[in-house]
Amino acid sequence: MNRHHATREAWHPQTKQDQDAILNELNEVLASPHFCNSKRYPTLLQYIVENTLAGNLERLKERTLGVEVFDRPPTYDTNTDTVVRYTAGEVRKRLLLYYSERSHHTGIRISLPAGSYVAEFLHGHEDAGEDPEYRQHDLHGGELLHSDGLDHEPELATHATAKDETVHSARGTTSGSTSEARRSHARILWAVLVIAAVCAIVLSLWLKYRAPQPQSVVDAFWAPTLRDQHTMIVCTGSSVFAPQNKSGVETAGRDIDYTFVSMQIASAIAQVSGAMEHSGTGTQLASAATTTLPDLREHSVTLLGGYNNQWTLRLVEPLRFHFIQDQGPAEIIADRMHPQIHWQRDDSLPYSSADDYSLVARFRDPTIDGWVVVLAGLGRNGTEAAAQFATSPHYLELLKERIGGDISNRNVEAVLKVSVIEGKTGAPSILAVHSW
Repeated sequence: MNRHHATREAWHPQTKQDQDAILNELNEVLASPHFCNSKRYPTLLQYIVENTLAGNLERLKERTLGVEVFDRPPTYDTNTDTVVRYTAGEVRKRLLLYYSERSHHTGIRISLPAGSYVAEFLHGHEDAGEDPEYRQHDLHGGELLHSDGLDHEPELATHATAKDETVHSARGTTSGSTSEARRSHARILWAVLVIAAVCAIVLSLWLKYRAPQPQSVVDAFWAPTLRDQHTMIVCTGSSVFAPQNKSGVETAGRDIDYTFVSMQIASAIAQVSGAMEHSGTGTQLASAATTTLPDLREHSVTLLGGYNNQWTLRLVEPLRFHFIQDQGPAEIIADRMHPQIHWQRDDSLPYSSADDYSLVARFRDPTIDGWVVVLAGLGRNGTEAAAQFATSPHYLELLKERIGGDISNRNVEAVLKVSVIEGKTGAPSILAVHSW
């Protein structure tokens, strides 16, 4: 099997033509599947390459990169916030993967040496021939390539030729030796056939069990938010006691030291965290009152809670189904396409007995340039039911049927009605859906 190995040396581009060649190579790297589906990795690599070419090495320090690339404050703690180191490690790994593919034979390579944030440029040529690590015999196209670099006939054919010569040399002597040669030849053929059959069985079993399992509807719902992500932020509203309110609580502000979440919100957090753990993604719990826009841009985010979560109110406001914010104490989910339709709890009933309503949404938001999942009730029971809905194969199948197609890459919204009995959350039912 032919391989390519490269003779390369460090290159310091001096002319504008050389720098343009580096930038062209950078554009090809960023357009590859290893980078094009991410926000952080191409941004960091482009910043490093451009500043290396410009000679701005003082800007290629960890703290400076954190501030200018990842919008960290100038005083942030690089020991606890390792975004630069982690992202640089991923960039190095992706560059190695990109250049390890056999289709890339460019004479220029971009490298990010370990322990440095200054790009290195390599220039050289590819040598066609055997790569030493692959100088082992390999069956390809019916020919056996040996470590001496020469093409040899397969072993079976060589053996058969040797046997034929033996038979020919023995012809005219005794018929017994001829028969023995034929029997030996037949035994070899049978051995080869048995080995081939065993290999075919092993290969078929391997292909059967290595084939990816069909994606579940839960996986399909969460898939857009988990691409190229190692951590999901679960951003929840927090509360303080407020006996004067019918719900008994009110939204906690930024200046409140001791806040809490209800048992229903804790249940919602557990359900989302369990779904993320099943998919191999970690979760990071954050309070809406202290979460910043750069935090949301850094990771995919799930927003829990409606009126007690400022980010829920802000991000769903442009959508068809959204929370009304200018109706005083009234808490309402409205339909922008049909203003006469809205959903709110029955104020004539005790809070623990009034049916709740919730909004389940998954959409790509231009403000944070990323995917957002919103699981938000008018009250805490609605939020718990929304989390149950978004992590349940049964309910997501119902959503898929209502939409009438695949939900893996579409923006979707659903309004749910939730029965509440003695403060306990009942089963949700779908009232309205929208996808685009």
